[in-house]
Amino acid sequence: SATVALAGCKKKDEATTTAPMPATVAAPAPVEPAPAPMPASVVSVDLGNAVGADNKVTTASTTFAAKDTIHASVATDGSAGGKLNAKWTYQDGQTVDSQDKDVAAGPQTTDFSISKPDGWPAGKYKVEVSLDGAVAQSCDFDVK
Repeated sequence: SATVALAGCKKKDEATTTAPMPATVAAPAPVEPAPAPMPASVVSVDLGNAVGADNKVTTASTTFAAKDTIHASVATDGSAGGKLNAKWTYQDGQTVDSQDKDVAAGPQTTDFSISKPDGWPAGKYKVEVSLDGAVAQSCDFDVK
C-alpha cells in the first residue's frame, strides 16, 4: 500500500525591518489559463436484459430472447460532458432505433434500451455508441 506524507504548512517569517516600504505598484501577476477540460470518453459498453438502479447491467450477455428488453449500459468519464447516441441496427444495417442522451461530467453510467412487445426477429444485431458524433464503441449481439 502506498503511504502519502503530507508536509505541514508554515507561516512565512515576518520581516523585521523598519525601513518604509517603497510606494511602487506591482504589476498584476499573469493569470494562469484554466486547464482544458478532459473531453468525455466512453469507458465501456455492457449489454444485458436488466439494469440496476445505478444503470449498470445486472448480468452481461450478448444473446437475448425475442421478448427481452435489451439494455446497453454506457460508462463514461471526463471533466466535460457530452452527447451520447446509441444506434441499434439489425443484420443488414437496418436501423431499429437511435437514441440521444446528454451525459454530465465525471464518471457516469447511462442506460439505453430497446424492446419489442411482439418479439425481435432472430438474427444478428449491433449497437453503436457515439460520443459527440464520433463512434466510440460498438457491440454485436444475437437474438435467438
